[in-house]
Amino acid sequence: MKKIGFLSFGHWTPSPQSQTRSAGDTLLQSIELAVAAEQLGADGAYFRVHHFARQLASPFPLLAAVGAKTSTIEIGTAVIDMRYENPLYMAEDAGSADLIAGGRLQLGISRGSPEQVIDGWRYFGYQPADGESDADMGRRHAEVFLDILRGEGFAKPNPQPMFPNPPGLLRLEPHSEGLRERIWWGAGSNATAVWAAKHGMNLQSSTLKNDETGEAFHVQQAAQIRSYRAAWKEAGHIREPRVSVSRSIFALMNDRDRAYFGGERGGEDQIGFIDPRTRAIFGRSYAAEPEALIEQLKQDEAIAEADTLLLTIPNQLGVDYCAHAIEAILKHVAPALGWR
Repeated sequence: MKKIGFLSFGHWTPSPQSQTRSAGDTLLQSIELAVAAEQLGADGAYFRVHHFARQLASPFPLLAAVGAKTSTIEIGTAVIDMRYENPLYMAEDAGSADLIAGGRLQLGISRGSPEQVIDGWRYFGYQPADGESDADMGRRHAEVFLDILRGEGFAKPNPQPMFPNPPGLLRLEPHSEGLRERIWWGAGSNATAVWAAKHGMNLQSSTLKNDETGEAFHVQQAAQIRSYRAAWKEAGHIREPRVSVSRSIFALMNDRDRAYFGGERGGEDQIGFIDPRTRAIFGRSYAAEPEALIEQLKQDEAIAEADTLLLTIPNQLGVDYCAHAIEAILKHVAPALGWR
């Protein structure tokens, strides 16, 4: 068995070919798709977070709205860029959204990826400390966030408060019990996966990682997951960690599917540079008739290692088509692979 959810990048563009032509379209359709996915039996509704772009940004209003409209599906991010975040305010937002959702949030956070603007976090009022990189700053913000989610008091109360205080130091409210164990780190390298394990976070690994060995993407990603699990065990954490991978997977069920994605048959990994110093490998897409797709996916070592699979969906094609794409995997592919 494997948890299967969708991951939306939340794009919109004022084009007649797009079903999402405004931010409002994307936000409302994201809620509709989460409701539809839950009805289809999917396990998760996850959303990318990007700033200065025609994509989903501040995630918590959306997560809270999805939580209010659904009852069982997990609701998450993949990922929130911690370079842009005030970790204390974020803890309040996350606690509120998680309580509205009844404890279903699965928050993916990370140091972030290249953005639309240069050093965009500076416009949000943040800058690295002396001797610190922007990635270091993102990890520092994450550590503060994780500490706050423990729910322990740290602030000295006013001796003459407006309202009565509980005894002792005060914590941020609202606090949602158990949310700390539902934080995931989006790791682009083996080293950051190990760092996430040491800090007791679940692991999110996407269709992009540093090219560290020159091997196929899925082989490198599987090795990353095994390194993470070994580090988790060494750290002595009690609970079992969760691991997700994301993939673009399309079952070609009809002529429309073939028109959209038939050209991606036989896809291959791609090599590129996410910055001048970092060679990265981008995982292939999968698109084929169900029988062929099943055989291809059997060879993906990283999917086999993970307990959660996030299907990237083409949100600009609209709710109905994305629901169709999710249903095709759930009904015609997942059972044959033992995922259902």
